[in-house]
Amino acid sequence: MVALAERLRPDLTVVGPELALTVGVVDEFQRRGWRIFGPSKAAAQLESSKSFAKQFMQRHQIPTAHYAICVSAEEVHEALKHFHVPIVVKADGLAAGKGVVIANTKAEAASVALEMLSGKMLGASGECVVLEEFLEGEELSFLVMSDGERVAPLVAAQDHKRVGDGDTGPNTGGMGAYSTPAILDDQMRDWLVAHVARPVVAGMRDEGMEFRGILYCGLMMTARGPMVLEFNCRFGDPETQPILMRLESDLVEALEASVEGRVSEGDFKWSPDASVCVVMASGGYPGTFEVGKNIVGLDRAAAVEGVKVFHAGTSKRNEEFYTAGGRVLGVSARAGDLETAVRRAYEACEKISFDGAHYRKDIAARALRK
Repeated sequence: MVALAERLRPDLTVVGPELALTVGVVDEFQRRGWRIFGPSKAAAQLESSKSFAKQFMQRHQIPTAHYAICVSAEEVHEALKHFHVPIVVKADGLAAGKGVVIANTKAEAASVALEMLSGKMLGASGECVVLEEFLEGEELSFLVMSDGERVAPLVAAQDHKRVGDGDTGPNTGGMGAYSTPAILDDQMRDWLVAHVARPVVAGMRDEGMEFRGILYCGLMMTARGPMVLEFNCRFGDPETQPILMRLESDLVEALEASVEGRVSEGDFKWSPDASVCVVMASGGYPGTFEVGKNIVGLDRAAAVEGVKVFHAGTSKRNEEFYTAGGRVLGVSARAGDLETAVRRAYEACEKISFDGAHYRKDIAARALRK
């Protein structure tokens, strides 16, 4: 990455993937005096280590689920005595959205935890596991931009993690998301800034790990109040698509404000429109899948009013696109109301085809029922 930047000499680099943050690309660029948007390797531990994040939240009184950190079979069996089912089992390290299993029995929780600890399931990412109480409620993705001191909230979104309609099947990196003004009122937004986002940024600064960039707070809105499920240290996928589809101000200006230490609440202007993203995935995802399938219909999909098709796992040769990953495309749409945005996104999905393509048919369905 450093070698590439030496060649390109970019004015500003924006980090997308978590792995680049975890290996310290921001630190390396900053040492060379290059402008880069994102947190340091130390600050990125909020995402790269679930155990670090849980202990940090405990130290700074940030609301989260009860948990236990285990590094051996003995610790797993001892900890399970203190949990009711279902139990959430998480690999400590990065696992591309596949390191979380919801176990319906203690036997299943023990089996999954031990498989993670053995390294067979996720390699080094599972050398430490976190057991968590299962939280019920609506999930919410709440993102803020920080310059290490101040925070500016973005509009909220809701992700759909399970692979199948009706939230069935295994967890994925996200099968779609939507964003509307109704998803989060001003009062709750201010509460989340005051009780989650600002305490995280202040706590990281106090511990010598200044946090600059995007802090993504994955929340569960429970009967006990909002609880943090996880942090990401970057724009999340697929939430970024519907969030930025609603952005009316200049994104680059906001990114530069973070890099230069001058973030303010007024850095963003948002449309009152609704937006939605539907992920088109390869056959077999999130399990094993084949790549190299020819993708047709992209131009016809992009011609649908209010639609943008974002490429996630594609490659191009001879002016043709082919699948090159599990999640292939983020078909996104914006409209004056959620119903129209959803209809446009699915109309565009129907115009695209590749062998084995699948996508959820119920993105934002709960919101539409309400």
